[in-house]
Parts: sequence; C-alpha cells; structure tokens
Amino acid sequence: MARVPLDQEQVVDAAAALANSEGLDALTLTRVAKVLGVRQPALYRHVESYQDLLRLLGLRGREQLLAALSEAAIGVAGDEAVGAVGWAWRETVLANPGLYEATDRYPCAGDEELEEAVERIVGVIAQALAGFDLEDDHRAHAARALRSAFHGFCHLESGDGHPHPHDPDDTFEGLIELLCAGIRSQTMARQMA
Repeated sequence: MARVPLDQEQVVDAAAALANSEGLDALTLTRVAKVLGVRQPALYRHVESYQDLLRLLGLRGREQLLAALSEAAIGVAGDEAVGAVGWAWRETVLANPGLYEATDRYPCAGDEELEEAVERIVGVIAQALAGFDLEDDHRAHAARALRSAFHGFCHLESGDGHPHPHDPDDTFEGLIELLCAGIRSQTMARQMA
C-alpha cells in the first residue's frame, strides 16, 4: 500500500483535532506524529518546532474566526450586526476550543502574518459597526473594544470561568446589549461635544 505524502496542512489538521478534543496542553509533536502514523522526525519537514506548530495553529484559529465573522456580518447592521458577530465568535470558540486557545500561545506582535490576521478580524468587526454612524477613528477603537470583550468572555467560558448557576447565554446576550448601548452613548456624546 502506497503511503500518501505528508504535508503541512495535514500536520496542522491533526494538531487542531487533538487540541480541540483533548486540550492544547495535551498536544505534543509525538502525539501528532502518532496520529499521522509517522515518526516524529518526519514532522520537521513540515513544521520547524513545537512553537512553529503553535504559531500555525494560532493562524488557523484566526482564519476560522475571520471566516465565521465575515459570514455572520453579511446583511445585518447596528445592534443586530454586533450580536451576529459576537455569537459567531462564541460559536467558533465553542466548536474549536483548543485551536482558539492556540491564538494566545504564540505572540503575534512582530509577526507580520499574525498581525495581519488580527487586523482583518478587527476590520470585519469595524465593518459590522457601519450602522452606528461612527467616525473612522471611533469605529476602530470600538471594534478593538468589541474584540477584547468577545475574546475575554470566550476565554473565560472555555476555561469554565463563568460560575454556575447563571446561564452563559443570558450573560453573553447582556454583554452584547451593554456593548451596543455603550457605543451609542459614546456616539451621542461625541456628536454633542
């Protein structure tokens, strides 16, 4: 039986599946090699190191998030757009917890490709804010604030950081309402100044 050649995408796919099913802390190059049916040294043709694998997982996680946010933002505006983007963010994290965790494990500062991936995500959020009649500078700050809020909530949720018996769905819906009210309030204050 002929062996199918291994490529970087297969390595990242296997690593993402392991991270999502068992958690990022369970991920090792040895485990990835075992899943792929190869010896660990074979992976080094496709990833330079464990840190390189984390970087690739973080990039993949951001790409998946970007695709979900972009799709969610189509055809909606105002509060509905913020809600759609927020829920898409949360659903993506819940479906891919290990992959999303990888976005925090490798620093993006100074890495042009990762920085660009983050900027594209912020750009989609900024486009979703078009219905709020914001000036460009304010829209950029609001988009970054939304990114921080969504990331923070999802990071806490994926680490079981929201104590029970409160329903996380209700809390998240309240967060979206709070964020939208804050954006509107800031907009009115700036228009009156």
